[in-house]
Amino acid sequence: MLKNYFKIAIAVLKRRKFFTFISLFGISFTITILMVATAFIDKVINDTYPDKKRERSLYITKMELRGKESMNGGTISYHFLNHFVGSLKTPVKLAISSMWQGTNTYVNDKKIAINYKYVNADYWDVLEYDFIEGKPFTKQQIANVERVTVISEDIKKQYFGNDDAPVLGKYIEADNEKYRISGVVKSVPITSYQFYSDIYLPYTLSKTDYKDTGYMGPYMAILLAPTVNDVDKMQKEFNQMAKKVPIPDKKMWDHLNVHADPYVESYVRSGNEQRSGMVYAITALVCFVLLVTLLPTLNLVNINITRIMERSSEIGVRKAFGASSKTLVYQFIVENIILTFIGGAIGIVLSFIALQIINRAELIANLNLSVNFTVLGYAILICLFFGLLSGVYPAWRMSRLNVVTALKAQ
Repeated sequence: MLKNYFKIAIAVLKRRKFFTFISLFGISFTITILMVATAFIDKVINDTYPDKKRERSLYITKMELRGKESMNGGTISYHFLNHFVGSLKTPVKLAISSMWQGTNTYVNDKKIAINYKYVNADYWDVLEYDFIEGKPFTKQQIANVERVTVISEDIKKQYFGNDDAPVLGKYIEADNEKYRISGVVKSVPITSYQFYSDIYLPYTLSKTDYKDTGYMGPYMAILLAPTVNDVDKMQKEFNQMAKKVPIPDKKMWDHLNVHADPYVESYVRSGNEQRSGMVYAITALVCFVLLVTLLPTLNLVNINITRIMERSSEIGVRKAFGASSKTLVYQFIVENIILTFIGGAIGIVLSFIALQIINRAELIANLNLSVNFTVLGYAILICLFFGLLSGVYPAWRMSRLNVVTALKAQ
């Protein structure tokens, strides 16, 4: 029976090539968009390089000072992280790093854009960068304010050329200063903004005063628990500490928001206690998925209704010869599912092609997108969902078609 339905479905698709093209395009384009978008989100959320201890970590990325008539939010000062967060007993390490900043340098009259960030010694213990050459600078070198740096593999190629000659001990110039290279690490994509940089510098070299006792500044931090089981304990200790932090300038501010979050929550953290960044992110994703899926579904419903009206005479004849409404509905839904699975298969093939094109174009450096096979399974379910959702109402319309009316249309 299914074999006959398949043959009928293919015959119907061939009969109305324009409607078939519109239907297949809508389905395949939707699947392609969803697959590419989820590949990007999966890379951003699940890529654990160099953050391989994520299950033991909490991330402090934003702070907000609020008053009745004003608000100040952003990243955090080194003093706050070192003095208040550094007093916690549960964490075994506190990695502190600034947001990356950009500058330009010149090599053989060629301008090279360099992004740099400042880090403390624990940064290299909490995060596990793959060192291609050398090693990180030490705590002693930071204390001695030595002009040393760890650079990315990408900036090594741009600054020194594409040859494999070692660069340890050589100097790189950035922001009108020269730094001796102590190590070269595998590059991080810019989407991992907490870990990305072209060069990493000791925080004691920062041109802003890291000893400033204000609460706002350019820094973020990662708390590392002894074990996974200690993460909740570490978060509770942090929350208790945050409640006891004295609020600066009480005439202007009356509330301080600062959070130690799991990675995904920290990535979208707004800084606001009442309105979580997760709410914004989930709302945006749901709206995007509904928009991308709803429009093709409505398009398919309209096209399917048109197809039914064109086949009214066929339906009338079959009903006159005893075909039940249940049989006709079942046949039409199966036909529609076959159509959507063909469109889904095309969409999956297009997704692989699109991801390869994006990777080769290097639109985002070091961001290598790949198909998530869990998402691929969901894509197949989406095809089934499309087939059912866009076929149920037209099939119901078909089952209600009067035999006499249908035969008159012949």
